Amino acid sequence: MAAPVLRIFSYLPNPRVWKALIAAELCGVEVEVSGDESGNLAGWLWDYDARPLPERERTEASPHARMGRRGFRGTLYKTDAFMAAHPFGTVPAAFSPGGRIGIFESNSILRAVARAGDRPLYGRDDYEASRIDSFLDANLVFAREAQVYLLGMSAPAAAVHERMRAAYEFYLGGVENALTQGDYLTGDALTIADISFVCDFAQFLREGHYEEALTDSGLALVSRDGPDDYPRAFAHMLRLDRTEAFAKHMGTYLNWYRRKRAAQT
Repeated sequence: MAAPVLRIFSYLPNPRVWKALIAAELCGVEVEVSGDESGNLAGWLWDYDARPLPERERTEASPHARMGRRGFRGTLYKTDAFMAAHPFGTVPAAFSPGGRIGIFESNSILRAVARAGDRPLYGRDDYEASRIDSFLDANLVFAREAQVYLLGMSAPAAAVHERMRAAYEFYLGGVENALTQGDYLTGDALTIADISFVCDFAQFLREGHYEEALTDSGLALVSRDGPDDYPRAFAHMLRLDRTEAFAKHMGTYLNWYRRKRAAQT
């Protein structure tokens, strides 16, 4: 087996990590992943050599103790080397072999995998790569709004819902327009723009698990009429989700959505 081109530490399962794993599958490179369920990461030492931390070492006096932010509450344990490589202190956290260089943000990790591979998932020239970057940047804005929206589902707020609706309509509108030009977002071949779209949009659709909470707050699912309003975008996601490389890592993640759509139609 070839040596991993990246080592990734994250909460698991994580659709943002699936991006890198799907690309690695298609490119023929190895990516090593470690981690645990989100609620268990407070018991891990965040590092290139991440590992579960014995309870006796999980104290406020630990040199690794840091206050959790952005989705994590309470004390987390991160080494100085981890913070040097990952100045924002977030996961997924990727490392070059040996851990000297940290790569953060899932689309950047995705790019790193594509660059290491032998398939033109990142375009056939600099112009195509820049066009792919354009989709990845638009995707990042959408994904950030989706993260805030989904984290607030315990008490849905109208203002956050409206921001999400606006981001959704802008992003899905662009994806729909792009798919009128070809079978994939950037033309006639699959790229990391498609991978990123499928993984982040599938994660956003988890809003469907909170439909009751939204209704109780007088709000509707942002994606309620999505298949009618953006048929190409939804079909693109569901088609790719069934292909071998995507299905291997996404598994049954979207099965609930397929069942729900089938019941509605």
